[in-house]
Amino acid sequence: MTCETPAARGRLRYTLLVAALAAVLVCAAVAGLVLGSVRIPAPQVLRTLTGAAEPGPYRTIVLDVRLPRVLLGAVVGAGLAVIGTVLQALVRNQLADPFLLGVSSGASVGAVGAIVLGIGAGAGIATTVTVPLAAFAGALGSLVLVYGLARGGGALTTGRLLLAGVAVSYILSALTSLLMVTSARADHLKEILHWTLGGLGSARWEMLALPTAVLAVGTAVLLTLARPLDLLLVGEEGATVLGLDTGRFRAAVFVLASLLTGVLVAFSGAIGFVGLMVPHAARTAVGAGHRRLLPVAALGGAAFLVLADLAARTVAAPQDIPVGVLTALTGGPFFLWMLRRRPYGTTAGAAA
Repeated sequence: MTCETPAARGRLRYTLLVAALAAVLVCAAVAGLVLGSVRIPAPQVLRTLTGAAEPGPYRTIVLDVRLPRVLLGAVVGAGLAVIGTVLQALVRNQLADPFLLGVSSGASVGAVGAIVLGIGAGAGIATTVTVPLAAFAGALGSLVLVYGLARGGGALTTGRLLLAGVAVSYILSALTSLLMVTSARADHLKEILHWTLGGLGSARWEMLALPTAVLAVGTAVLLTLARPLDLLLVGEEGATVLGLDTGRFRAAVFVLASLLTGVLVAFSGAIGFVGLMVPHAARTAVGAGHRRLLPVAALGGAAFLVLADLAARTVAAPQDIPVGVLTALTGGPFFLWMLRRRPYGTTAGAAA
Protein backbone atom coordinates (compact mmCIF):
# COMPACT_ATOMS: atom_id res chain seq x y z
CA MET A 1 0.00 0.00 0.00
CA THR A 2 1.57 3.26 -1.11
CA CYS A 3 1.47 6.39 1.02
CA GLU A 4 1.20 9.54 -1.06
CA THR A 5 2.74 12.72 0.27
CA PRO A 6 0.70 15.97 0.43
CA ALA A 7 2.89 17.38 -2.36
CA ALA A 8 2.13 14.40 -4.61
CA ARG A 9 -1.59 14.72 -3.92
CA GLY A 10 -1.38 18.43 -4.70
CA ARG A 11 0.32 17.76 -8.02
CA LEU A 12 -2.31 15.15 -8.88
CA ARG A 13 -5.16 17.55 -8.08
CA TYR A 14 -3.53 20.27 -10.17
CA THR A 15 -3.03 17.90 -13.12
CA LEU A 16 -6.66 16.78 -12.92
CA LEU A 17 -7.84 20.39 -12.77
CA VAL A 18 -5.80 21.38 -15.83
CA ALA A 19 -7.08 18.31 -17.71
CA ALA A 20 -10.67 19.14 -16.73
CA LEU A 21 -10.32 22.76 -17.90
CA ALA A 22 -8.77 21.60 -21.18
CA ALA A 23 -11.70 19.22 -21.67
CA VAL A 24 -14.19 22.01 -20.95
CA LEU A 25 -12.41 24.21 -23.50
CA VAL A 26 -12.56 21.48 -26.15
CA CYS A 27 -16.26 20.86 -25.47
CA ALA A 28 -16.96 24.61 -25.61
CA ALA A 29 -15.12 24.86 -28.92
CA VAL A 30 -17.08 21.95 -30.39
CA ALA A 31 -20.34 23.51 -29.20
CA GLY A 32 -19.25 26.77 -30.79
CA LEU A 33 -18.82 25.00 -34.12
CA VAL A 34 -22.11 23.10 -33.91
CA LEU A 35 -24.50 25.72 -32.52
CA GLY A 36 -25.53 29.07 -33.95
CA SER A 37 -28.20 30.59 -36.16
CA VAL A 38 -27.62 27.51 -38.34
CA ARG A 39 -27.24 24.25 -36.40
CA ILE A 40 -24.71 21.90 -37.94
CA PRO A 41 -24.70 18.20 -36.94
CA ALA A 42 -21.65 17.20 -34.90
CA PRO A 43 -20.64 14.40 -37.34
CA GLN A 44 -20.66 16.96 -40.17
CA VAL A 45 -18.41 19.25 -38.11
CA LEU A 46 -16.03 16.35 -37.45
CA ARG A 47 -15.87 15.45 -41.14
CA THR A 48 -15.22 19.09 -41.99
CA LEU A 49 -12.36 19.37 -39.50
CA THR A 50 -10.75 16.17 -40.76
CA GLY A 51 -11.10 17.24 -44.41
CA ALA A 52 -13.55 14.48 -45.31
CA ALA A 53 -16.54 16.76 -45.94
CA GLU A 54 -17.58 17.75 -49.42
CA PRO A 55 -17.50 21.48 -50.33
CA GLY A 56 -20.74 23.16 -49.38
CA PRO A 57 -22.37 25.74 -47.11
CA TYR A 58 -21.74 23.74 -43.90
CA ARG A 59 -18.04 23.50 -44.69
CA THR A 60 -17.85 27.24 -45.36
CA ILE A 61 -19.66 28.10 -42.12
CA VAL A 62 -17.43 25.85 -40.01
CA LEU A 63 -14.04 26.66 -41.54
CA ASP A 64 -14.42 30.29 -42.60
CA VAL A 65 -16.83 31.71 -40.00
CA ARG A 66 -17.07 29.73 -36.79
CA LEU A 67 -13.63 28.16 -36.37
CA PRO A 68 -11.69 31.46 -36.59
CA ARG A 69 -14.20 33.02 -34.18
CA VAL A 70 -13.84 30.21 -31.65
CA LEU A 71 -10.05 30.31 -31.85
CA LEU A 72 -9.93 34.10 -31.48
CA GLY A 73 -12.29 33.85 -28.50
CA ALA A 74 -10.00 31.31 -26.84
CA VAL A 75 -6.92 33.46 -27.44
CA VAL A 76 -8.55 36.68 -26.22
CA GLY A 77 -10.15 34.99 -23.20
CA ALA A 78 -6.87 33.40 -22.15
CA GLY A 79 -5.02 36.68 -22.63
CA LEU A 80 -7.48 38.80 -20.67
CA ALA A 81 -7.43 36.31 -17.79
CA VAL A 82 -3.62 36.28 -17.73
CA ILE A 83 -3.46 40.08 -17.85
CA GLY A 84 -5.99 40.39 -15.05
CA THR A 85 -4.02 37.94 -12.91
CA VAL A 86 -0.80 39.89 -13.41
CA LEU A 87 -2.38 43.31 -12.80
CA GLN A 88 -3.90 42.05 -9.56
CA ALA A 89 -0.44 41.00 -8.41
CA LEU A 90 1.21 44.27 -9.50
CA VAL A 91 -1.21 46.48 -7.57
CA ARG A 92 -1.91 43.82 -4.90
CA ASN A 93 -5.64 44.14 -5.41
CA GLN A 94 -8.04 41.41 -6.53
CA LEU A 95 -10.41 44.05 -7.96
CA ALA A 96 -7.91 45.04 -10.66
CA ASP A 97 -8.95 44.29 -14.25
CA PRO A 98 -7.87 45.63 -17.67
CA PHE A 99 -11.38 47.01 -18.23
CA LEU A 100 -11.90 48.53 -14.76
CA LEU A 101 -8.47 50.16 -14.73
CA GLY A 102 -9.05 51.87 -18.06
CA VAL A 103 -6.47 49.80 -19.93
CA SER A 104 -9.00 48.37 -22.39
CA SER A 105 -10.51 51.85 -22.89
CA GLY A 106 -7.08 53.27 -23.64
CA ALA A 107 -6.41 50.50 -26.13
CA SER A 108 -9.76 51.19 -27.76
CA VAL A 109 -8.96 54.89 -28.11
CA GLY A 110 -5.66 54.05 -29.77
CA ALA A 111 -7.26 51.58 -32.16
CA VAL A 112 -10.16 53.89 -33.01
CA GLY A 113 -7.78 56.80 -33.54
CA ALA A 114 -5.73 54.75 -35.99
CA ILE A 115 -8.89 53.76 -37.88
CA VAL A 116 -10.41 57.25 -38.03
CA LEU A 117 -7.15 58.97 -38.94
CA GLY A 118 -6.33 56.28 -41.49
CA ILE A 119 -2.82 55.76 -40.14
CA GLY A 120 -1.10 53.08 -42.18
CA ALA A 121 -4.16 52.45 -44.31
CA GLY A 122 -2.43 53.47 -47.51
CA ALA A 123 0.26 50.88 -46.94
CA GLY A 124 -2.29 48.14 -46.28
CA ILE A 125 -0.98 47.43 -42.78
CA ALA A 126 -3.64 49.10 -40.64
CA THR A 127 -5.23 45.86 -39.48
CA THR A 128 -2.09 43.81 -38.83
CA VAL A 129 0.41 46.37 -37.51
CA THR A 130 -0.78 49.95 -37.09
CA VAL A 131 -3.96 49.32 -35.10
CA PRO A 132 -2.27 46.97 -32.58
CA LEU A 133 0.59 49.44 -32.12
CA ALA A 134 -1.84 52.30 -31.56
CA ALA A 135 -3.86 50.15 -29.16
CA PHE A 136 -0.68 49.27 -27.24
CA ALA A 137 0.25 52.94 -26.91
CA GLY A 138 -3.22 53.78 -25.65
CA ALA A 139 -3.23 50.89 -23.18
CA LEU A 140 0.18 51.79 -21.77
CA GLY A 141 -0.67 55.48 -21.46
CA SER A 142 -3.95 54.81 -19.65
CA LEU A 143 -2.36 52.28 -17.29
CA VAL A 144 0.43 54.67 -16.34
CA LEU A 145 -2.08 57.49 -15.83
CA VAL A 146 -4.41 55.42 -13.61
CA TYR A 147 -1.56 54.05 -11.50
CA GLY A 148 -0.02 57.50 -11.11
CA LEU A 149 -3.31 59.11 -10.11
CA ALA A 150 -4.11 56.36 -7.62
CA ARG A 151 -0.67 56.37 -6.01
CA GLY A 152 -0.02 60.11 -5.94
CA GLY A 153 -0.64 61.90 -2.68
CA GLY A 154 -1.20 58.85 -0.49
CA ALA A 155 -1.35 55.07 -0.15
CA LEU A 156 -2.54 52.97 -3.06
CA THR A 157 -6.01 52.09 -1.73
CA THR A 158 -8.81 50.14 -3.36
CA GLY A 159 -10.99 53.27 -3.48
CA ARG A 160 -8.34 55.45 -5.12
CA LEU A 161 -7.48 52.78 -7.68
CA LEU A 162 -11.09 52.17 -8.71
CA LEU A 163 -12.01 55.85 -8.79
CA ALA A 164 -8.97 56.66 -10.91
CA GLY A 165 -9.78 53.78 -13.27
CA VAL A 166 -13.42 54.81 -13.62
CA ALA A 167 -12.52 58.47 -14.17
CA VAL A 168 -9.93 57.68 -16.83
CA SER A 169 -12.34 55.23 -18.51
CA TYR A 170 -15.02 57.93 -18.72
CA ILE A 171 -12.56 60.39 -20.22
CA LEU A 172 -11.33 57.86 -22.76
CA SER A 173 -14.90 56.83 -23.64
CA ALA A 174 -15.73 60.48 -24.25
CA LEU A 175 -12.65 60.78 -26.46
CA THR A 176 -13.78 57.71 -28.41
CA SER A 177 -17.22 59.29 -28.88
CA LEU A 178 -15.58 62.51 -30.06
CA LEU A 179 -13.57 60.60 -32.64
CA MET A 180 -16.76 58.91 -33.77
CA VAL A 181 -18.88 62.05 -34.23
CA THR A 182 -16.09 63.98 -35.92
CA SER A 183 -15.22 61.20 -38.34
CA ALA A 184 -15.62 62.14 -41.95
CA ARG A 185 -16.72 58.62 -42.94
CA ALA A 186 -20.03 57.08 -41.89
CA ASP A 187 -18.66 53.54 -42.10
CA HIS A 188 -16.35 54.32 -39.18
CA LEU A 189 -19.37 54.13 -36.85
CA LYS A 190 -19.67 50.34 -37.12
CA GLU A 191 -15.95 49.84 -36.59
CA ILE A 192 -15.91 52.13 -33.54
CA LEU A 193 -18.89 50.34 -32.02
CA HIS A 194 -16.90 47.13 -32.43
CA TRP A 195 -14.16 48.49 -30.19
CA THR A 196 -16.47 49.98 -27.58
CA LEU A 197 -18.82 46.99 -27.21
CA GLY A 198 -16.36 44.17 -27.82
CA GLY A 199 -17.11 41.34 -30.21
CA LEU A 200 -15.64 38.43 -32.14
CA GLY A 201 -17.94 38.51 -35.16
CA SER A 202 -15.28 39.92 -37.48
CA ALA A 203 -12.80 37.11 -36.77
CA ARG A 204 -10.87 35.89 -39.81
CA TRP A 205 -7.96 33.51 -40.21
CA GLU A 206 -5.51 36.29 -40.99
CA MET A 207 -6.34 37.93 -37.65
CA LEU A 208 -5.16 34.99 -35.52
CA ALA A 209 -1.40 34.94 -36.02
CA LEU A 210 -0.41 38.15 -34.20
CA PRO A 211 -2.55 37.81 -31.02
CA THR A 212 -1.70 34.11 -30.73
CA ALA A 213 2.03 34.73 -31.04
CA VAL A 214 1.99 37.68 -28.64
CA LEU A 215 -0.06 35.72 -26.09
CA ALA A 216 2.24 32.68 -26.29
CA VAL A 217 5.42 34.72 -25.88
CA GLY A 218 3.93 37.01 -23.23
CA THR A 219 2.59 34.13 -21.13
CA ALA A 220 5.92 32.30 -21.38
CA VAL A 221 7.73 35.41 -20.16
CA LEU A 222 5.27 35.88 -17.30
CA LEU A 223 5.74 32.26 -16.24
CA THR A 224 9.47 32.94 -15.88
CA LEU A 225 8.52 35.91 -13.66
CA ALA A 226 6.29 33.82 -11.40
CA ARG A 227 8.58 34.12 -8.38
CA PRO A 228 8.91 37.95 -8.53
CA LEU A 229 5.13 38.18 -8.92
CA ASP A 230 4.77 36.01 -5.81
CA LEU A 231 7.18 38.28 -3.93
CA LEU A 232 4.95 41.29 -4.61
CA LEU A 233 2.22 39.62 -2.58
CA VAL A 234 4.26 40.05 0.62
CA GLY A 235 4.36 43.84 0.18
CA GLU A 236 6.79 46.50 -1.05
CA GLU A 237 9.18 46.28 1.88
CA GLY A 238 9.17 42.51 2.05
CA ALA A 239 9.80 42.15 -1.70
CA THR A 240 12.65 44.68 -1.53
CA VAL A 241 14.26 42.85 1.40
CA LEU A 242 14.09 39.64 -0.62
CA GLY A 243 16.03 41.30 -3.46
CA LEU A 244 13.34 42.52 -5.87
CA ASP A 245 13.60 45.99 -7.41
CA THR A 246 9.86 46.57 -7.25
CA GLY A 247 9.88 49.86 -9.19
CA ARG A 248 11.71 48.56 -12.23
CA PHE A 249 9.90 45.21 -12.13
CA ARG A 250 6.47 46.84 -12.01
CA ALA A 251 7.37 49.19 -14.86
CA ALA A 252 8.56 46.32 -17.07
CA VAL A 253 5.51 44.14 -16.39
CA PHE A 254 3.17 47.12 -16.88
CA VAL A 255 4.62 47.54 -20.37
CA LEU A 256 4.21 43.83 -21.10
CA ALA A 257 0.62 43.83 -19.81
CA SER A 258 -0.16 46.89 -21.93
CA LEU A 259 1.31 45.22 -25.02
CA LEU A 260 -0.83 42.14 -24.49
CA THR A 261 -3.95 44.23 -23.84
CA GLY A 262 -3.34 46.45 -26.86
CA VAL A 263 -2.92 43.54 -29.26
CA LEU A 264 -5.96 41.66 -27.95
CA VAL A 265 -8.25 44.71 -27.91
CA ALA A 266 -7.10 45.59 -31.43
CA PHE A 267 -8.79 42.41 -32.67
CA SER A 268 -11.67 41.92 -30.23
CA GLY A 269 -12.61 45.33 -28.87
CA ALA A 270 -12.94 46.11 -25.16
CA ILE A 271 -14.34 42.99 -23.46
CA GLY A 272 -14.67 43.62 -19.75
CA PHE A 273 -14.60 41.60 -16.53
CA VAL A 274 -12.97 38.44 -17.89
CA GLY A 275 -9.75 39.54 -16.19
CA LEU A 276 -11.64 40.07 -12.93
CA MET A 277 -13.79 36.95 -12.59
CA VAL A 278 -11.52 34.23 -13.99
CA PRO A 279 -8.37 35.01 -11.92
CA HIS A 280 -10.47 35.09 -8.75
CA ALA A 281 -11.94 31.66 -9.50
CA ALA A 282 -8.52 30.28 -10.48
CA ARG A 283 -6.92 31.64 -7.31
CA THR A 284 -9.63 29.99 -5.23
CA ALA A 285 -8.89 26.66 -6.92
CA VAL A 286 -5.07 26.58 -6.92
CA GLY A 287 -3.89 29.35 -4.58
CA ALA A 288 -1.88 32.49 -5.24
CA GLY A 289 1.33 30.95 -6.61
CA HIS A 290 1.67 32.28 -10.17
CA ARG A 291 3.47 29.26 -11.62
CA ARG A 292 0.27 27.26 -11.13
CA LEU A 293 -2.16 30.16 -11.28
CA LEU A 294 -1.32 31.53 -14.74
CA PRO A 295 -1.95 28.30 -16.75
CA VAL A 296 -5.22 27.67 -14.91
CA ALA A 297 -6.34 31.27 -15.47
CA ALA A 298 -5.46 31.04 -19.17
CA LEU A 299 -7.46 27.84 -19.70
CA GLY A 300 -10.36 29.16 -17.64
CA GLY A 301 -10.42 32.46 -19.50
CA ALA A 302 -10.33 30.73 -22.88
CA ALA A 303 -13.24 28.42 -21.99
CA PHE A 304 -15.24 31.24 -20.40
CA LEU A 305 -15.05 33.58 -23.39
CA VAL A 306 -15.77 30.81 -25.93
CA LEU A 307 -18.89 29.92 -23.94
CA ALA A 308 -19.86 33.58 -23.52
CA ASP A 309 -19.51 34.15 -27.27
CA LEU A 310 -21.58 31.03 -27.94
CA ALA A 311 -24.32 32.49 -25.74
CA ALA A 312 -24.01 35.82 -27.55
CA ARG A 313 -24.61 34.06 -30.87
CA THR A 314 -27.51 31.87 -29.76
CA VAL A 315 -29.50 33.67 -27.06
CA ALA A 316 -31.13 36.04 -29.57
CA ALA A 317 -30.37 34.19 -32.84
CA PRO A 318 -30.15 35.16 -35.62
CA GLN A 319 -29.12 38.46 -34.01
CA ASP A 320 -25.51 38.51 -32.83
CA ILE A 321 -25.13 40.22 -29.44
CA PRO A 322 -21.67 41.72 -28.76
CA VAL A 323 -19.97 39.39 -26.29
CA GLY A 324 -18.76 42.38 -24.27
CA VAL A 325 -22.39 43.08 -23.35
CA LEU A 326 -22.83 39.60 -21.86
CA THR A 327 -19.53 39.69 -19.94
CA ALA A 328 -20.56 43.06 -18.49
CA LEU A 329 -23.95 41.68 -17.44
CA THR A 330 -22.25 38.84 -15.56
CA GLY A 331 -19.15 40.71 -14.43
CA GLY A 332 -20.94 43.77 -13.05
CA PRO A 333 -22.78 41.88 -10.29
CA PHE A 334 -19.61 39.89 -9.56
CA PHE A 335 -17.64 43.12 -9.14
CA LEU A 336 -20.25 44.52 -6.75
CA TRP A 337 -20.12 41.28 -4.75
CA MET A 338 -16.31 41.49 -4.55
CA LEU A 339 -16.49 45.14 -3.54
CA ARG A 340 -19.00 44.33 -0.81
CA ARG A 341 -16.75 41.62 0.62
CA ARG A 342 -13.87 44.00 1.44
CA PRO A 343 -13.77 47.39 3.15
CA TYR A 344 -13.80 50.27 0.67
CA GLY A 345 -10.88 52.14 2.20
CA THR A 346 -8.40 49.33 2.65
CA THR A 347 -5.03 49.56 0.98
CA ALA A 348 -4.27 47.57 -2.10
CA GLY A 349 -1.89 45.47 -0.12
CA ALA A 350 -4.55 44.57 2.37
CA ALA A 351 -6.99 43.82 -0.37
CA ALA A 352 -4.73 41.19 -1.83
